[in-house]
Amino acid sequence: MTQEQFAKYSFLLDRTARKVKQYAQQQFKSGDFDVTVDQWLVLKNLSENQLLSQTELAQLVFKDHPTLTRIIDLLCKKGYVERIPHPQDRRSFQLHLTDAGASKVTALRPQILEIREKAWENLHETDFEEFKRILNTIYKNLGGQEIEE
Repeated sequence: MTQEQFAKYSFLLDRTARKVKQYAQQQFKSGDFDVTVDQWLVLKNLSENQLLSQTELAQLVFKDHPTLTRIIDLLCKKGYVERIPHPQDRRSFQLHLTDAGASKVTALRPQILEIREKAWENLHETDFEEFKRILNTIYKNLGGQEIEE
């Protein structure tokens, strides 16, 4: 395969990822969810894990520290997340989902699943398996660790 062909496939991958996020952001705005896509990712990950440091959360949501700090600040102002002093390291905090945050996750999860399903319409089970295999191969080629599911 030529470099030009690799570039075309990279473009398709990037274009599709951007379109998926753009579609989700449009749906979030029109659905009046009171959170953005990035804020949702933080809430979802905090709901699936008890207490997380900002570093742990940054790795889960693929955000740099300054960006994640802004997202957390906004979620704290909304009352969805709180910072708890770390018991062993008084210089750091652990992040915790509040009751309001947990309620928000519960309320939004079904709607967000519907939004995500739109991208997967008209695909078959074999498409998903091949797609997963290809994406995991690309991810591993770039030094990422495959997540077993």
